[in-house]
Amino acid sequence: MPSKNNNPKGILFIIIAMTLFAMQDSLIKFIFEKSSLYEIFFGRYVVAAFLLFCFIKIKKKKIILKTNYPVLTMFRVVLHFAAFSAFFISLTYMPLATTNALFFSSPFFVSIFAKFFLKEFIGIRRWSAIIFGFVGVYIVLNPNFSNFEYKNLLPVLSAFFYAASMVITKYTSDKDNVYTQLFYFYLISILILIIIFFIIGKGQFNNINFDPTIQFIFREWFANFEYTWKFILFFGIAASIAFVCIFSAYILASPSVISLFEYSLIIMSMIPGYFLFNEIPSIRTFLGVAFIIGAGIYIYFREKVRDQYIATDTPVRR
Repeated sequence: MPSKNNNPKGILFIIIAMTLFAMQDSLIKFIFEKSSLYEIFFGRYVVAAFLLFCFIKIKKKKIILKTNYPVLTMFRVVLHFAAFSAFFISLTYMPLATTNALFFSSPFFVSIFAKFFLKEFIGIRRWSAIIFGFVGVYIVLNPNFSNFEYKNLLPVLSAFFYAASMVITKYTSDKDNVYTQLFYFYLISILILIIIFFIIGKGQFNNINFDPTIQFIFREWFANFEYTWKFILFFGIAASIAFVCIFSAYILASPSVISLFEYSLIIMSMIPGYFLFNEIPSIRTFLGVAFIIGAGIYIYFREKVRDQYIATDTPVRR
């Protein structure tokens, strides 16, 4: 059981993880015009898989290769893959803090999915908080419906897919332990990436559109590898360390405490956003972020009151 005495350690671990995610996001935004989206995915997953399985070997943890939920496991990985494809694409044209703030709508989706698919009870107070949170999303998006850029919804779509994958993870964790889930996550993800490589990895569709974001998706893999390899290596190492930090934080400390400090990622994203990309969030963005964070914190506290941890046990980034 998590101990209150370990809360400071857990908070430190979660802040380290969020710092690494902020660094990763800013560097992806920094190099996207010279790299390929799925080249980054491939390198990140190969490095992270190697390091995490070394960690499992050192800790002498057993990986059970049989999954009790083969279809759901496949679906979970595809959803997670789609979520971060959408998220990394959105980094190329949206401010870092805005992208992360919109992604933090995932706890609202987790609560909704848990109600309908896990049959969890969601009372009027949490429904009110969910609505309040989506009002924050609306404020951040600041839609002008006569000229709205629908691509700005991509971080919200990312949060939707991620929340769905996390609810499936929660459902399957009764029989599949975290190491089995990790094994299949990396195995299926790398197989998907190999398929993607044969379809677009050689730059077959790179001349379709000269928009930088489209180029990021379809650019030939490893075309600038002498420049990108050090970044990709960092992404894999950062992902591994962040996973271990999050895993340790949720074991050591109270999830209801730890989950609140995940919101530090929004603040940390503002720092490289300002210094590297001259991104200054508007007053409206700050207001929307306040709505999103306020709603998320209230959901966490209501789950603690009811001793019913749904969104609280679900890390917002993994």
